[in-house]
Amino acid sequence: MNWDWIFFDADETLFTFDAFGGLQRMFLDYSVTFTAEDFQDYQTVNKPLWVDYQNGAITALQLQHQRFQGWSERLNVPAGDLNYAFLNAMAEICAPLPGAASLLASLKGKAKLGIITNGFTALQQVRLERTGFRDYFDLLVISEQVGVAKPAAKIFDYALDQAGNPDRSKVLMVGDTAESDILGGMNAGLSTCWLNAHNRPLPEGINPTWTVASLSELEQLLCKH
Repeated sequence: MNWDWIFFDADETLFTFDAFGGLQRMFLDYSVTFTAEDFQDYQTVNKPLWVDYQNGAITALQLQHQRFQGWSERLNVPAGDLNYAFLNAMAEICAPLPGAASLLASLKGKAKLGIITNGFTALQQVRLERTGFRDYFDLLVISEQVGVAKPAAKIFDYALDQAGNPDRSKVLMVGDTAESDILGGMNAGLSTCWLNAHNRPLPEGINPTWTVASLSELEQLLCKH
């Protein structure tokens, strides 16, 4: 194993992120039957907000409130309350992705492991506890707390500083989102591994060191090297 540190993204890299399931569950508490069409409308608002957040144009708090603004007005419930209920529902339905437990167990003790996530604080710690993954990780870095999101080099600089400034040539960043995880790792001068489970085309100008289709493929790759 020639890595001193391996950093992982969280959502859709280590954990499933079934936003539709979470929203359906959460809206039941407000007596709303949340449909596939509602979810499409939600994503029409939500997706551009995430791009703005990654680009540093809005804060985590603005994203969390704006994505529920329409529902807030409709239900007469503060957007912050809806967001909190959503993150709670996501924590309840969280599950590790296939191969995650095996991968982490095989890396334990061979390299230090960290998480760098643009996801929100309320969800991250609970999820690590519930899945039993907390003890695998030496470091958890959350963009909401740092005040800057991936792909900015600053969040990686912060993580590396917290990690004791290891040699960057011995640090690997693993994630499923090319525009934040892989571009961010490249910006920070790290090797990168793109988890491309859905066979997406690679955005122009982003070149991961490796690409894998599953976490078990990643385990084979890492344990071979």
